[in-house]
Amino acid sequence: MKRPSLDSILLASTDPRRLREWYVAALDPEETADVNQYGVLRFGGFHVLIDSRTDISDKNPEPGRVILNFDVADARAVAARMDGLGVTWLAGLEDRDGSLFATAIDPDGNYVQIIQLSEAHRAAMAQR
Repeated sequence: MKRPSLDSILLASTDPRRLREWYVAALDPEETADVNQYGVLRFGGFHVLIDSRTDISDKNPEPGRVILNFDVADARAVAARMDGLGVTWLAGLEDRDGSLFATAIDPDGNYVQIIQLSEAHRAAMAQR
């Protein structure tokens, strides 16, 4: 039996076009597409699907429940691009033993973390 694999996440929004434009501008996905009613953004092998819903509020009331983590090659450049978009930061860019982390808040109130792991941190993870 084939094991399940996590392929995507659906972000529901009252303004899906605005949310999609933000993710495209802030994080530069490898691919963008419209599939039926969904805006599909591909980051590596993972897809972020953006759709509208009428049973949600404009802002996520519990954004800490799910945090989107993006592995980036240059956290400083991504943070600067996000600053240019006027992003609100939950936690600004910080160095944690050589790895860089920051948590932004998207237009719907979701938490979006950018992570640039140091080579030492990647090597330690690979040894586990």
